[in-house]
Amino acid sequence: MVTDVHILDTTLLSYYKYSLKKITYGYSNNDKPMVNTREVYDRGNGAVILLYNPVSKTVILTRQFRLPSFLNGNTDGMLVEACAGLLDREDPETCIRRETEEETGYRLTGIRKVYEAYMSPGSVTEILHFFIAEYNASMKMAEGGGLEEEHEHIEVLEIAFDEAMRMTTNGGIKDAKTILLLQHLKLNALI
Repeated sequence: MVTDVHILDTTLLSYYKYSLKKITYGYSNNDKPMVNTREVYDRGNGAVILLYNPVSKTVILTRQFRLPSFLNGNTDGMLVEACAGLLDREDPETCIRRETEEETGYRLTGIRKVYEAYMSPGSVTEILHFFIAEYNASMKMAEGGGLEEEHEHIEVLEIAFDEAMRMTTNGGIKDAKTILLLQHLKLNALI
């Protein structure tokens, strides 16, 4: 059992847009004092949403280039994902409503938070707020595609739910947050 955690030293390694720190911390483990050092990346918290249509049995996803996936063997760097974004001082619901309009062009009338999760707690501080929302064609207010000033080039996809589920097993969808939300819809028989 880890108890009595205290920070001994923090060194800023990098700060471009977000911070990478080397942190040395002490703690007790079964009453034995321990010291450890880790690198921790803090990019803030985020929110993600999966839009679904229970009538047409479709979901709205996005496709965009993700440099880290390219660097780790994704040959074209493109990932299919649920709409997401960083909170940037907003509450999670306000953030995800804004991101949905910017990325997909849909203006939502109702959203539901389903859970929160740390996606990579061994090295990243981010907690992600997960949402779902029903959509229909009347909610489409713009083309979507992201913001030019943020250098976003996002393709909006409407995919049959069954096909999206197949994509989670055939490599078409490799994004963890998207897989979790698709599984949530299936497990809760929402579509």
